[in-house]
Amino acid sequence: MEVLGLMPNASNYTFLVRLADGGSGDGETFAIYKPRAGETPLWDFPLGTLCLREVAAYEVSHAIGWPSVPPTVLREGPHGAGSVQVFVRFDPGQHYFTLRDLRADDLMRVALFDAVANNADRKSGHCLLDEDGHMWVIDHGVCFHPEPKLRTVIWDFAGEPIPEPLAANLAAFADRLSEEPLRSALAGLLDPLEVKILRERTTDLLDSGLFPTPGLGRPYPWPPV
Repeated sequence: MEVLGLMPNASNYTFLVRLADGGSGDGETFAIYKPRAGETPLWDFPLGTLCLREVAAYEVSHAIGWPSVPPTVLREGPHGAGSVQVFVRFDPGQHYFTLRDLRADDLMRVALFDAVANNADRKSGHCLLDEDGHMWVIDHGVCFHPEPKLRTVIWDFAGEPIPEPLAANLAAFADRLSEEPLRSALAGLLDPLEVKILRERTTDLLDSGLFPTPGLGRPYPWPPV
């Protein structure tokens, strides 16, 4: 792993890195490396857990089948252990506020995922459009808190019925939480209580059949982009 530089405007130490093939050296890719040692302390999330939550978000999205979170793993790097996520080449002029009228189906999945993951910081700029027109979502370090924390710019679907195909995906995910390999993967990333509440949030969504509505407190992140 070769560190190329710091990413601008990040609240934690976030590095663009080059990953080289450990064998022949012919293959390489770019990634985002967020070391545990570079995390800013937060009053409501345990210190040193944000990188684990980044990996957990990928595992959960992969288990549900959506939305597209770039492949993310935990590994050692030049600044210690941290999350390493495949870098997406994206159009910086496109984000949620520019895409909301064009990519409703994608954003509906993002909104449901954020409700399941209890995402406390879904900004518009976390929705990326790559060079092939595919939407990805990033920055999931403040997810999975056991207390309600949902803060997002995506309230377009609040109170609407969850489409049956998406509800079926969530039901299958709820079952998968008690099965291998997802159970073991999350056990190494989240507190047991957080996994328990993750399952409860999912079943509560299914029981209601509706997209969540803003709760008490501040339902929007700042800044919004």
